[in-house]
Order: sequence, then structure tokens, then C-alpha cells
Amino acid sequence: MSCSFVVSIINYRTGALTLQCIRSVLEAAAGHEVHVVVVDNASGDGSAETIADWIAAQPAPLPVTLVKSPRNTGFSGGHNIGMRTRTADAYLILNSDALLRPGFFDRIAAALAAHPEAGLFAPRIEHEDGTIQTSCFRFPSPLGELVGSARKGPVTWLFKRHEVALGPHPDPAAIEWASFACILLRGRMVDELGPMDEGYFLYYEDTEYCLRARRAGWGIVHVPDARAVHFRGGSGPVKALVSARKRLPGYYYASRTRFFYQAHGWGGVILANLMWYLGRGVAHGARLLGKPGSPLPERQGRDIWINALRPLGPRLAPGE
Repeated sequence: MSCSFVVSIINYRTGALTLQCIRSVLEAAAGHEVHVVVVDNASGDGSAETIADWIAAQPAPLPVTLVKSPRNTGFSGGHNIGMRTRTADAYLILNSDALLRPGFFDRIAAALAAHPEAGLFAPRIEHEDGTIQTSCFRFPSPLGELVGSARKGPVTWLFKRHEVALGPHPDPAAIEWASFACILLRGRMVDELGPMDEGYFLYYEDTEYCLRARRAGWGIVHVPDARAVHFRGGSGPVKALVSARKRLPGYYYASRTRFFYQAHGWGGVILANLMWYLGRGVAHGARLLGKPGSPLPERQGRDIWINALRPLGPRLAPGE
């Protein structure tokens, strides 16, 4: 049975990466009904015009639509525009700093047909050299915050089933959410659940959408033979800031608070933060015993309280 796909890509000042991404989609789309929707999130740097010129310069019409948003609507808002632009049997959410490997649509379409109970299909996401990125996870929880902030073997061992990251070869039964750097959403599920939550500017919106899907009874399937490359860092600064131990933007913590509130209630927000402090206490005690520590971004102990009294807003997006 044939299946139509819409591929939603957000461009925000990533013109060259976006064009590379579009080309990879069109190459992988051979034999499938695929339309690419590129949403420019008010880049203001000329990249939208570069993309428009490239589309217009092709010798034959391409199944590519460029939509210019009048403002930067964030990850959720941009992809909501992309999914509203055209209807399809399935929507591929794809980062502009990603590309598809050949055969992607063959494998993802086969999984879509084989698992009618599932609404989300997570491919294998890898680095350019083919090594696998961790892209499948458990939902964040207060005990998961303890594990993540302690970063110590005994704590991880004791609370292993609460560790968020599932590693490069996840147990399919343990997957609760997957990265929206590249993920396929069944159209019927999107119709049922509605759009992504625009109360998130960036980060945790994919986690919330997977939680909403799970609560509605939709499953998630890992499709490791459908492969995508994610270059990381081209569409968001947080990973680079974490590596440099710099302070993360306020919208990251606003998103974190919003998710914990939606998943666990206001008490869950407070408990998650207290568990974070407990984990840091464990890490500090280990350092006093001469064991190496794990530095964290600046001011994280203070910033985790952002929006704690108003968990649903403001989202602290740049320029708002």
C-alpha cells in the first residue's frame, strides 16, 4: 500500500545545511510520494532567499515548498507550520543539521505498514562516520535527575531503570521517547493528538509529545535499519554550551520545568530539583574522596528553579 510523506524541516540561519538536508531527502525519496516543507523561522540572514533561489533554479519543479514564518516560532511552532502546510499519511520531523541515508524511506515505510499500533518511528541516528548516537530514552523523572546529576556508578546501578539515556543499542521495550532530530509521526496520531506544544521554544517538546502519545495508547518503534546522520549543533547551541561548561539559555530550563510539571505535577518539579541536589551531593562527596568529578554548566543549581512557581510559562524564547 502506498504512503504519502511530508518532511518538515526548519531553517533558522542554516542555509547551507538546510540545502544539504533537502538534497538527501530527495535522493532517498525515489519511488515514494514525498513532499518537503521548509519553514524559515524568520532567519533574517538571507538564508531563506538562498533556499528560494535554489528551488527556483532547478531544471524541473521539485516537491519542495518554502514557507516563511513572520517570527521565530521555535521548534514546535515551526514544525506545526510544516505539518499544517500539507496533509500526508506520515510526517517526518527532520533537523536541518541532519541528512538521510539511502533507502531510508524504504525501511521506514515498511515499519509503518508492519506496526499499525505505533504512532512514532525512531530511526537509527548516527554521526557522519557511522558511529551511533544515543537517540532513544526513558522519560525524565525525579530519580532520573538523581542518576544524571550524581553520575556515579553505584547510584546508576541502584536506579538503572530510571536512567534516561538508553545508549546506542536500546532495548526496544524500554524506549519511551526518541529524539525529534529525525522521527516519523503517523498522520492519524497527529490528527488525534493535535499539534506540538508551542509552550516549548526548544528542548523537551519531543519528550512531551511522546508522553502525550503514550498516554493516548500509541506505541513507539525503533527502526535501526532506517538511518539518518545528525551533525549536532547546527540548529541549537545547548550541546556546545554543555561541552564548554557555559550557562545554558533560560528557555532550556523553562522547557525542563514545563515537562516535569506536565509529567509529574508541581510536586514532581520540586522533587526533581531536590533529587538533582542530592545527586550533586553524592558527586561532591566522591570528589572529596579523590574520585574525578563531572563539571556541569554554570549556575545550573540556580537555573533549575526557573519557572518553578509558574511551570507553564513564560517560555523565555529569545526576543520575547
